[in-house]
Amino acid sequence: MSVSSPPASAAVPAVEPLGIAGRTFHSRLILGTGKYRDAETMVAALAASGTEVVTVALRRVNLDELGKGSLIDRIDPKRYLLLPNTAGCFTAEEAIRTARLARELGGWNWVKLEVIGDPETLFPDVQATLEAARTLVAEGFVVLPYTNDDPIVAKRLEELGCPVVMPLAAPIGSGMGIRNRANLRIILEHAKVPVIVDAGVGTASDAAVAMELGADGVLMNTAVAEAREPVRMAHAMRLAIEAGWHARRAGRIPRRLYAKASSPLDGLIE
Repeated sequence: MSVSSPPASAAVPAVEPLGIAGRTFHSRLILGTGKYRDAETMVAALAASGTEVVTVALRRVNLDELGKGSLIDRIDPKRYLLLPNTAGCFTAEEAIRTARLARELGGWNWVKLEVIGDPETLFPDVQATLEAARTLVAEGFVVLPYTNDDPIVAKRLEELGCPVVMPLAAPIGSGMGIRNRANLRIILEHAKVPVIVDAGVGTASDAAVAMELGADGVLMNTAVAEAREPVRMAHAMRLAIEAGWHARRAGRIPRRLYAKASSPLDGLIE
């Protein structure tokens, strides 16, 4: 017996592209390049994830080795937008200097801004982050700031001219998933720029939850790089981002305290 194809109207639409600062990305997953056991695994994981934006911690890369087999040379510029990261900076001055150096040596004017306030928790220094963002935006950088899940701070960064805000889900590398859904929802409700959940994701379900809550994307590194099978996990994250995006738009059923029968009880044949 032949099975007819579903009507064209039943086709599931593709995930909408993400626009940031005049650029369009078809993937809503941003992936880091640190902590992989070797460069080959990193390259394979990037490909499996479908990402189009890749972060690199500049303070861990020797920029003098560009074109000589450095980590950055493994990242195909025709396939990925390289997003320099000021990870490891503990003052606004360090972060600003690192971003300027990246633009001077590599021509990069996009930067993932991190200013860390504490080496144990790796929580951001809010005051220094705002200070660095103000300066870098004024100098023409496209600033994607890592921040805490404070709606007021997110608003201030938006007002400074950051084209996205990137609140943490949990401490960097913790794998705990989203710890404060209420604050994240407030940020999402009020932001007029894309919101990308950054840090703390542990597995695919965490990424799906972020997207179901309404996030525009997710940035991660450790969850993929330190997985037992990084390439497989990268693929899982890709699927989770897409599933969460679709689920958000499909509309979940309301939560109920009591059961509701899947099959109506009215009109049963006696």
